[in-house]
Amino acid sequence: MASHGARGRSGGRPTLEEVAARAGVGRGTVSRVINGSPRVSDATRAAVEAAVAELGYVPNTAARALAANRTDAIALVVPEPETRFFAEPYFSDMLRGVGAELSDTEMQLLLIFAGSDRERQRLAQYLAAHRVDGVLLVSVHADDPLPDLLVQLEIPAVISGPRSAAETLTSVDSDNYGGGRSAVEHLLASGRRTIAHITGRLDVYGAQRRVDGYRDALRDAGHRADELLIEPGDFTEEGGRRAMTRLLERDPALDAVFAGSDVMAAGARQVLREVGRRIPDDVALVGYDDSAIARHMDPPLTSVRQPIVEMGRAMIDLLLAEIADRRPAVSRGLERRHAVLPTELVVRASS
Repeated sequence: MASHGARGRSGGRPTLEEVAARAGVGRGTVSRVINGSPRVSDATRAAVEAAVAELGYVPNTAARALAANRTDAIALVVPEPETRFFAEPYFSDMLRGVGAELSDTEMQLLLIFAGSDRERQRLAQYLAAHRVDGVLLVSVHADDPLPDLLVQLEIPAVISGPRSAAETLTSVDSDNYGGGRSAVEHLLASGRRTIAHITGRLDVYGAQRRVDGYRDALRDAGHRADELLIEPGDFTEEGGRRAMTRLLERDPALDAVFAGSDVMAAGARQVLREVGRRIPDDVALVGYDDSAIARHMDPPLTSVRQPIVEMGRAMIDLLLAEIADRRPAVSRGLERRHAVLPTELVVRASS
């Protein structure tokens, strides 16, 4: 009966060591079960839970966190203005995946914006005080100092999309190269030949890889990529409008556009309609992200689906693994871990 073991051998509250002894496992295994770690077998989890019930063990969350120098908090850091966060479906989907994966743990999630110099300075002070156990970095640009700060502070961190091919932090990304390539291959297969590309910000590695996929798809089909048909955007609707206007000025006869995000595709569509170009009759249009914007556009937008919710979940899994071993990656002798999730072209009426 549970009441029989309500006190430990010392006559006080049952300890973690006593639960471990009763279950026939190590202290660390008991800790992992109590913290909801997925890295425990079903049989071991059942044995620990039975021992907890028999002894009447009650975890002391505050004491456990203090003893382990933990805060039981994770920060989701977005180095962008709040306006962009709430305007782009990418961020809400990422947040949804992160929240879903954390729901079965005791971790608290903090959302922190760091789009201005003042916000970055305040964040640096906050992180230096080690007020979180780990950090998720989303939408990081190549020159962003935050990743290097996290390395210096030895704070476990996972980045959404590497800054380059030589990324030093653990990262989760989608196959941006394959996604860009599949978009252009689809347009070529449908008979389009003058295919323009509105890129995302080119200080974002994922945007660079989409351009690489665009160029290689054209080259492998025997077409030379016309650099005048590649126009940088900034992942915003207004950026899509500006880029589409410039592209039409250079080549009014273009017959397809691959936009690096659904939001930019929406801006491009507005310009095409204003000048009387029909979609898809005159110009085929493809976006990226497969967001709600794509499904509700008129006509519905062909788009490359990123598994954004799944990326958020994967980021949490990797971060919890980093937190479980607080030693620096160098001393652990571990190679960088980079998860790349597949993309999928979702064909709709716009192409």
